[in-house]
Amino acid sequence: MSDVQEATNQLLDVNLHGNQRSIQVTESGPRSESEHLQVTIGATVPTGFEQTAADEVREKLGSSCKISKDRGKIYFDISVESLAQVHCLRSVDNLFVVVKEFKDYQFKETKEEVLKDFEELAGKLPWSEPLKVWNVNTSFKKKKTKRKKINQNSSKEKIDNGQGDKAEERDDKKGFTNKTLDSRILDYYENPAIKEEISTLVGDDLASCKDETDEGSKEETPEVLKFRVTCNRAGEKHCFSSNEAARDFGGGVQDYFKWKADMTNFDVEVLLNIHDNEIVVGIALTEESLHRRNITHFGPTTLRSTLAYGMLRLCAPQPTDIIVDPMCGTGAIPIEGATEWSNCYHIAGDNNPLAVNRAANNISSLLTKSQIKEGKVSWGLPIDAVQWDICNLPLRTGSVDIIVTDMPFGKRMGSKKRNWNLYPACLREMSRVCRPGTGRAVLLTQDKKCFTKALSGMGHVWRKVHTVWVNIGGLHAAVYLLKRTPQAFVHPVEQHGERTPW
Repeated sequence: MSDVQEATNQLLDVNLHGNQRSIQVTESGPRSESEHLQVTIGATVPTGFEQTAADEVREKLGSSCKISKDRGKIYFDISVESLAQVHCLRSVDNLFVVVKEFKDYQFKETKEEVLKDFEELAGKLPWSEPLKVWNVNTSFKKKKTKRKKINQNSSKEKIDNGQGDKAEERDDKKGFTNKTLDSRILDYYENPAIKEEISTLVGDDLASCKDETDEGSKEETPEVLKFRVTCNRAGEKHCFSSNEAARDFGGGVQDYFKWKADMTNFDVEVLLNIHDNEIVVGIALTEESLHRRNITHFGPTTLRSTLAYGMLRLCAPQPTDIIVDPMCGTGAIPIEGATEWSNCYHIAGDNNPLAVNRAANNISSLLTKSQIKEGKVSWGLPIDAVQWDICNLPLRTGSVDIIVTDMPFGKRMGSKKRNWNLYPACLREMSRVCRPGTGRAVLLTQDKKCFTKALSGMGHVWRKVHTVWVNIGGLHAAVYLLKRTPQAFVHPVEQHGERTPW
């Protein structure tokens, strides 16, 4: 009997009428392994925001966090009960469970010897516990897909019939039970604020896995898993390529597990991360990056949601703050803000009507998703989309608490030449609407020379507090945290002696 099956030797008592579930364990028997299984999780994060991600992990999971020497990665220890909460972190792109970490791996001198060591390494690694975590994680994802279908069907029934067909539910108690169990697991998976013992849910999940395995073994032989190995390598002193390392290490994995290699339709993705003399072997827990969570209508320069979260967190939003993105594009920043800081009011604006339309569509999609998940009509989100001129905002002077925006780099949008006039005008208008003394701004740009020059002429209204260096699609960019000085804004007098109307 496997460790996973041993962990499921518990008695389940399901109370259908009270919608309550409990696990009965004999007093002398040991607790399920799943309740105290500790694993190390690795996460890729936006480069430059490693500390922000580490702070979020400490706040939401209560776990200490290690920032890797390899930029854009963090590591932290959790119990398997917290796995659902890990997927709800806002600052991480991809997740993986660590199989083994080698802090000072001794590479052989020749390529043939190094690749031979990689091939033999697969059989020496402690795969058991990481594969348990992968198995539970895979079950979560399957139930999440099933939950989406259930919610979509139920929402349609409510629209057509008001309340659903109750007689149908009474006729199939087993189906109702399965939906209830899946619902409770996924409520925690999608909303970590629900106070429920996740260990019970994981116990049920493992038990259901055992039942499915037992039933399947009677009917047919277990299916062989398909896998691939992805190697991420950084360092100049290696005598091998990433493809060569992945090929030979993958060969060792295949010989050890008897899995089938498949580069596209794989079940398990094994990660081989090499940074100088540091090697981390892991198993991926995410199929696609978590930064795609909010955006359905993409533009030419859509900002990742994880980066938007990091920028918002830099300015520490407080309840009732008014947060504005004057160049919102597809609305990634204000949508992320409205999701995580719902006690603030967010305004998304842009001068391009196509961009405003994309932002409005993304807001609408998020609202629909929220209504489907909750199964009822929502009051909406604290966010509005507006078309405006960045250099002449229709906002009162000193009415905004925070400005967060992704300024045009002059690459895909605009031009470097135009930025020399645009940046000073933007900073001036931002200083007008931002509240003196307490207002702050977080601005992302790759055109650092132009921005520095524009900021040097605004020292009386803006003070630079902090700079975070980031990598945006291979471009070396910077996120500037600015603080609004107490000095009141003075309206510039135009050539005809007229002031701006706001």
